[in-house]
Amino acid sequence: MKIHEYQGKQILSKYQVAVPRGGVAFSAEEAVEVAKSIGGEVWVVKAQIHAGGRGKGGGVKVAKSLDEVYEFANQMLGMTLITHQTGPEGKVVKRLLVEQGVNIEKELYVGITLDRSISRNVIMVSTEGGMEIEKVAAETPEKIIKEPVDPAVGIQAYQARQLAFSLGLSGVQHKNAVKFLTSLYKAYEGTDASLAEINPLVVTKEGDVIALDAKINFDDNALYRHPDILEFRDLDEEDPLEVEASKYNLNYIKLDGNVGCMVNGAGLAMATMDIIKLAGGEPANFLDVGGGANKETVANGFKIILGDPNVKAILINIFGGIVRCDRVAQGVIDATKETNVSIPIVVRLEGTNATEASELLEKSGLNFEVAHNLQDAAAKVTSVLSR
Repeated sequence: MKIHEYQGKQILSKYQVAVPRGGVAFSAEEAVEVAKSIGGEVWVVKAQIHAGGRGKGGGVKVAKSLDEVYEFANQMLGMTLITHQTGPEGKVVKRLLVEQGVNIEKELYVGITLDRSISRNVIMVSTEGGMEIEKVAAETPEKIIKEPVDPAVGIQAYQARQLAFSLGLSGVQHKNAVKFLTSLYKAYEGTDASLAEINPLVVTKEGDVIALDAKINFDDNALYRHPDILEFRDLDEEDPLEVEASKYNLNYIKLDGNVGCMVNGAGLAMATMDIIKLAGGEPANFLDVGGGANKETVANGFKIILGDPNVKAILINIFGGIVRCDRVAQGVIDATKETNVSIPIVVRLEGTNATEASELLEKSGLNFEVAHNLQDAAAKVTSVLSR
């Protein structure tokens, strides 16, 4: 689950991670009131959407008067902000973060995530703050310093010191960076986060080390332990079809193609999308209906897939291990009749009672294309698109 920057900073502050003073605003008038409460003479007005690159898209402005705070807030609220992460359709700005201006001396980077290759959380730091870390990794990977953390003991003081030294910090800056890194890791671990990224992490001319930006994502499977974090979920920032799928416990991700995919198992779903592309098609989604595909899950899957107007054909690819293929086939038949699916459907069922399943589909009187292997399924679903 993703959250907004201002929500991430609220969480970080609870773990004594240094963040700028600020507050959320839903109108230009509220933005001015937040700026007044902060005090000072310089404020930063930031659009709040679930995407990076906001500054380049006009979603971050420095205001040097309350009139400018009002002007920038009025411009941003309701605008469609387009960044490299939103895609060309962009996202509508519905809330803002107004923060104090800070006296920046250096911009750095720090991120924490799980390195699955070593089964440990890894802290990454770089002197190249403010840049896209993917670009730094591609062009100057030596500028990214990584420190794996043993889950049995957590972050150690010597590790935080080494990371701070690698950022070229000394004196009070080094001391504050050690405290920052230690607190950030505790926040990451304590909230079951899957990503904590501070870009930029700024060092002020006064020696403070502050999270100027904050991107935190959470492991959905652990949210039952954090009802306070779950309340931060903003459905307006999520794809409506993905929100609908989550109601039925379906694992769905919308893509840009025209072949709707309904598969049981994440690995099989990935393989299905790959072979569709190899056959010249474009998958419209990732949809894992889980191990117990039945009439209800198939019907809900149809509902989600058909909610995408770009879908012109559906490929159902089910491996019957625990679930019997003939039961899945009957579920597909019943769900197709109930949902009045009018676009071509290609079905490939393999595993327990696959032969019986094929007979059910062929005798159903419905317009199914029955495939007998994965390659055959991909070829048939792409061929029906050209008819």
